[in-house]
Amino acid sequence: MKRITLLFALLAAGCVTANAQVDSVYVVNNGSTTAHNDLIAKKHELKFGAIKALSGGIVEVTYERIYSESFTYGLSMLGNLDGNNNDYPEDFSVTPFARMYFSEPKYYGAKGFFVEGSAKFITGRDYNGYTEEYVYEDGNGNTYYNYYDKRVSYTAGSLGLAIGWKWINKAGFVFEILGGAGRNFGGSNAPEANFRGDFNLGYRF
Repeated sequence: MKRITLLFALLAAGCVTANAQVDSVYVVNNGSTTAHNDLIAKKHELKFGAIKALSGGIVEVTYERIYSESFTYGLSMLGNLDGNNNDYPEDFSVTPFARMYFSEPKYYGAKGFFVEGSAKFITGRDYNGYTEEYVYEDGNGNTYYNYYDKRVSYTAGSLGLAIGWKWINKAGFVFEILGGAGRNFGGSNAPEANFRGDFNLGYRF
C-alpha cells in the first residue's frame, strides 16, 4: 500500500505542475473550428489502472460511456491477483460511477476536469488493529511468543466522491488522473474509508 501511495503522489506532483492544454484535434475551415467527425462519433472508453498494476498485481479495468459532452457513466472492476503478497485492502470490487465534465471549450466532449460520484461493493482483507499470537518451544524447553498483525476478511458497501483530469489525443488514446475516497458501511471488519484513484490508460472507440 505504501508503494502505491508513494508512486501515485510522485506522479501526481509531476502532472499538477503541467499547464492544462487544449488537444489539437480540431481543424479550421473558413475561420470556424470544428471537431473531427470520427472522434465525435466515439462514445465508449476502455481503460486500465497503471499504478495498481505496476505496484503489486492489482488489475482494475474501467468502462466509461460518453452520454453527452458533459456527462458520462460507467463501471470499474478490480481484482487483486496477488493479495497474499501485498497490503492492498481490496481483493475484489465493483464500482459504478457517474461524472460531470467542466472544461471549456468542449470540442468532442468528456475531457478535462471532472467530478465523479460513485458507489462500490468490496470484498477484501484488512489489518484493522487485530493481532494474533504464535507460541513455540525450542529443543531446550524455552517458550517463545511472537505477535503479528492479522488480516481479517470483510464485505462492505461504499459511497464516494473523486475528482480528476482527462486528456485524449486525436487518435482516441486516453490518459487520466483520478483521485478520491469513499465511506464504507455495512461491514463489521471493514476499514472506515477506501481509496479510489489511479493513472488510467485507455482508448475511446
